[in-house]
Amino acid sequence: MNLNQILEGIKPLDESAKIKASARLDSLIKPIGSLGKLEDIAIQIAGITGETINSVEKKCTIIMAADNGVVDEGVSTAPKEITAIQTINILKGLAGISVLSRQAKADFKVIDMGISSNIQHKDLISKKIKLGTENITKGPAMTVEEAINAIKVGFDTVEELKNRGYNLLGTGEMGIGNTTTSSAILMALTGSNVDESVGKGAGMTDEGLENKKRVILKALEINEPDKNDPIDVLSKVGGLDIAGLVGCFLGAAYYRLPIVIDGVISSAAALVAYRMNPLTKEYMIPSHFSKELAYKHIMDALGLESSLNLNMRLGEGTGCPLMFHIVESAAAIIKEMATFDELSMDSDFLVDIR
Repeated sequence: MNLNQILEGIKPLDESAKIKASARLDSLIKPIGSLGKLEDIAIQIAGITGETINSVEKKCTIIMAADNGVVDEGVSTAPKEITAIQTINILKGLAGISVLSRQAKADFKVIDMGISSNIQHKDLISKKIKLGTENITKGPAMTVEEAINAIKVGFDTVEELKNRGYNLLGTGEMGIGNTTTSSAILMALTGSNVDESVGKGAGMTDEGLENKKRVILKALEINEPDKNDPIDVLSKVGGLDIAGLVGCFLGAAYYRLPIVIDGVISSAAALVAYRMNPLTKEYMIPSHFSKELAYKHIMDALGLESSLNLNMRLGEGTGCPLMFHIVESAAAIIKEMATFDELSMDSDFLVDIR
């Protein structure tokens, strides 16, 4: 299946199922609309699946790992070797996403999209496109063909997980320097300015932040990405991790699965997917409001709103297992809560104040 076939195969949510879900939620023994975003999520899930009543059977966060050549420009305080080291730590169950996934009784899959060294672990899925991207201050991060191949990895991963019974997905990443590529994508696609689009990432000095801004501006000047062509933007100033996640968002929409956005890196991928086909947005569920500066502007561009505000900025996909709890709760409410009719209770006193 080629990229055009994927994009053409993405369909809108089932409006009939959404209407039925909304009616059932309004009939439950509670003030109308009183469960807020839980009700919104339950309605969204119904539209995705076409069924009023749903349950989460298996959930999984897809973690794309890759190095970024722009790290050579001093845009991160962490050395690029941390990408490989932390990828192994995730697989060993020692990292934040590992712990929170266990807590949520969720799985995660780690995919090597372009780590700059050839690391080995029995659970690491190797789909390496190349040994990291090129330095975007000197030219494009990757070729268009490499970007599309990376997108296909994400798409195929979603297909495989769906076939294995997973029906709730999350998006995570590991790659030193990827807040730089995320900010570059935001600026290229939306025209937002450098001061509102570039933050300190994993942590850096004020001087380091100014250097990071200069690097991104230089990359945009040299590469001249076309804001009307998301693949052009992705290939010129993006990363292999982001490209893989773009494929995950496309795959979730194509195969009609809800998919959770983590922080700024996965939200940048969500924005690229949205610009490729706006219907992908209907399948996305934001998790936490990332502290990274670019996140708010990406959410504004997507027209989405986070449910959790925990002052998090870790990445790895850590917002996803937290949001899995919320999605499961939303599914349980519409499935298990009683209605006024079922209990022969009078509901005439209810007032819809939404």
